[in-house]
Amino acid sequence: MQIRTASPEDADKLLEIYRPHIENSTTSFEYEVPSVQDFQQRIQAILPNYPYLVSIENDHILGYAYAHPYGERKAYQWSSEVSVYIGKDAQGKGVGRRLYETIEDILKQQNVVNVTACVTSENENSIAFHQHMGYEITAKFDDIGFKNGKWIGTYWLKKVIGRQAATQAEKPQQEPAPFIPFSKLI
Repeated sequence: MQIRTASPEDADKLLEIYRPHIENSTTSFEYEVPSVQDFQQRIQAILPNYPYLVSIENDHILGYAYAHPYGERKAYQWSSEVSVYIGKDAQGKGVGRRLYETIEDILKQQNVVNVTACVTSENENSIAFHQHMGYEITAKFDDIGFKNGKWIGTYWLKKVIGRQAATQAEKPQQEPAPFIPFSKLI
């Protein structure tokens, strides 16, 4: 299994993996499958600043993961949100773990301190996966999205991957190292 940076040319294969999460489940809160062109634009929008990775075996894309800003304000620059989607035939084979280990290593190089994930409350496998990867549930929002005829909640999970500034009680806090865009690392 190899992991490489995604490209817009991967969009159609990534959509094959993502489509069931939209059409057949509440894993994604999207209602309609994006076009290949829209998905290409999403990849292009993320890559300058954050990693967007694919896992490949025998020229077949098994899954993908990407990071993006946790929030728009400057104070959030050391926090990122991550997402992972694995093809049905590749689930349970360590693909998600390898993608997350790689993306977290890259985010550390970018001076990201906190990584978050938002998981729908019905996606128990993803919640368990994140907890296995060291993420802790930090928030739950009941009935926050409506899909497939019902209200669904979300869990926010968080993992500290970088050096946190000391608490005020210990010593004065110091600003973390500046965020480094992904394009500066590759």
